[in-house]
Amino acid sequence: MKRIVVLGGGFAGLIAAAGAARKLAELAIDNRDIAVTLVNRDPWHAIRVRNYEADLRDVRVPLAEVLDPIGVALTVAQVTAIDCHRHEVALLTEEGLASLTYDRLVLALGSELVRPPIPGLAEHGFDIDTYAAAARLAAHLDGLPSRPAAPGRFTALVVGGGLTGVEMATDLATRLRRIAGTAPAQVILADRAPRIGSNMGDAACAVIDEALAALGVETRPGITVAAVSRHGARLTSGEEIAAGTVIWCGGMRAHPLAAAVPGEHDRFGRAIVDRFLRVVGTAGVFAAGDAAAALVDGEHASVMSCQHARPMGRIAGHNVVCDLVGETPIPLEIGYYVTCLDLGAWGAVYCQGWDRHVAVAGGEAKKIKRTINCERIYPPRTGVAADILAAAAPVTQAPPRQP
Repeated sequence: MKRIVVLGGGFAGLIAAAGAARKLAELAIDNRDIAVTLVNRDPWHAIRVRNYEADLRDVRVPLAEVLDPIGVALTVAQVTAIDCHRHEVALLTEEGLASLTYDRLVLALGSELVRPPIPGLAEHGFDIDTYAAAARLAAHLDGLPSRPAAPGRFTALVVGGGLTGVEMATDLATRLRRIAGTAPAQVILADRAPRIGSNMGDAACAVIDEALAALGVETRPGITVAAVSRHGARLTSGEEIAAGTVIWCGGMRAHPLAAAVPGEHDRFGRAIVDRFLRVVGTAGVFAAGDAAAALVDGEHASVMSCQHARPMGRIAGHNVVCDLVGETPIPLEIGYYVTCLDLGAWGAVYCQGWDRHVAVAGGEAKKIKRTINCERIYPPRTGVAADILAAAAPVTQAPPRQP
């Protein structure tokens, strides 16, 4: 029996495993001849992009719900090492150390929040990088009213003015005031860049500025945090910001184990892949999602987002089977790029193209965002194999429909 191993059960990994199962079914290859195994650190497929929301009840899907109907095995374990020369993956399971050999590998371990060595950040800061981190933040926020009155008790400092930071701050503007009740509450969004959301372009930034102002979010561009404590943060300028909650949203890098795959890597630590999602210079290894850097249209590099992770996963899953059985692979080709940014109770902004032209803003854009977050990026949950395999077809999903 030959084995295809997929590392990671996120947006790229889950659909890559389903894509491999789909291609095997199409070729009428039994899983006793070629087995697909997905390895993930826990039994959940996390809808990570929703971790900024207050209601976390439906932001995880049991992996078995998707994998069992299509005959993909699930191994719950931490991946501790990858040996591409021996075709072996080292694992840490609840029972202890283990290993898994492969004939073909799909690296889809995703990305991690960049955590700089700022004094006090690890001990006193919060983030929303994982479900556990988001749940910890939620428990902290809900417990604020029971804490002794102190300066900044109902002040939240969100550090990082990129997409995650903007979504966190705008959602928190309403959420924190609800928690505070009659007490004054304040959300501060800070970044070392001279403008919040600067990578979104001038037109989208104007919309973001309008939403932040309407929601009462204070912006502090051009600052750098020097230290974090349980009372707030100290800036490099020496200024102290009293805040009972400091949330770090300061950038992403590929999972550290991407570095274990031989070959070239980009500045985010992502493995460079060719147009068929094969890791350049490493036979038998494919990569998709946030751990991989691909040209999605022959010109633009993939971004760390579910928008690119899911089609990359589909193509990788299809092509890893083709590579194993000697069929012709198909290239990744994504001919559009959109960005939909949640702006809390104000609405959202939906942009088209790499120059991020604002197409829709406000309430209508919010409808698109909710469709994306709550429907579009979820795997089929019917438990029907045909539905799951159909969703993994190696095609590019059309962009969200505009009102």
